[in-house]
Amino acid sequence: MRTLSRPLLFCCFTVFPHGGSRYAGSLLSHARPLTAFAAPISPSSPSTVGANIGHHSHGHSYYHRPFSTVAAALPSSMVVGQTDTEEFRVVFKDEEGRKVSPWHDVPLQADGKGLYHFITEIPRLSKAKMEVDTKDEFNPIKQDIKKGKLRYYHGPIFWNYGCFPQTWEDPNERGGKEVDESFGDNDPLDVVEVGQEPLEMGSVTPVKVLGALSMIDDGELDWKIIAIKVSDPHFDSIDSLEDLEKFYPHTIAGIREWFRWYKVPDGKPLNSFGHDGQAINKTAAEKVISETNEAYKRLLKGEVAKGKLWIRVKTPDAAG
Repeated sequence: MRTLSRPLLFCCFTVFPHGGSRYAGSLLSHARPLTAFAAPISPSSPSTVGANIGHHSHGHSYYHRPFSTVAAALPSSMVVGQTDTEEFRVVFKDEEGRKVSPWHDVPLQADGKGLYHFITEIPRLSKAKMEVDTKDEFNPIKQDIKKGKLRYYHGPIFWNYGCFPQTWEDPNERGGKEVDESFGDNDPLDVVEVGQEPLEMGSVTPVKVLGALSMIDDGELDWKIIAIKVSDPHFDSIDSLEDLEKFYPHTIAGIREWFRWYKVPDGKPLNSFGHDGQAINKTAAEKVISETNEAYKRLLKGEVAKGKLWIRVKTPDAAG
């Protein structure tokens, strides 16, 4: 595995919260490559979120149940293939065993009480760059490939990272001056879940939105929604970015600087941020979610060209 360069290590490990410098040291000792799950988990078994990260699957397929408070009707995910190979996938199936899409078939709203469904693509403290493949049939989670090689971060990401289903950052829509008039990046909304424990890749977890950062990556607007899962011990006490900083100091700065620097070891420039680098609050972030959900609906209706995106309905380009 590639390791993070010394200057970037200093930047990331000195600003990250959950216990200050002692926490930063623990990240170094526990960071390891992402691997698949160790043993089969029945769809009817109790939730074991985060319990099986870090063990090889030896190429077999395993089911695990989403977070226990999620409705039973939600899809379950299944690991196919071996980690660190191009064949590795996390696919999703409904209760009848039919393939479904995590992007299209998981509801955005979790319970009607202000919670949202978060799909984990990259568990906390892992390095493999996994993502919902918006162009592949049924949108499985798989490892990104660049220049013919599997892609890894140069150091572990310190939070659970994933996306919100049924959202889309429209590449045809120009943002305002506060985001340098950047266009959307053609992907679902990215989400950074800041809780203490790792979540399984492919898990579907109710989260509370706290705010967002407007990252601009290679000229494209790439929102980072900041959220916290319902199982976090401080969930009930954290309702805003201000609360987050009380319980997990410097988290916002940590997220911003990690994403600002993470491509530098590949020879890329620093990423920039709109809104003068400041995070927007919960109300503004939920407006972004609503707007990208409306953009997603327009995509499904065929009001905008889908390009290479995989969807099930006819659009001006072709059938999905």
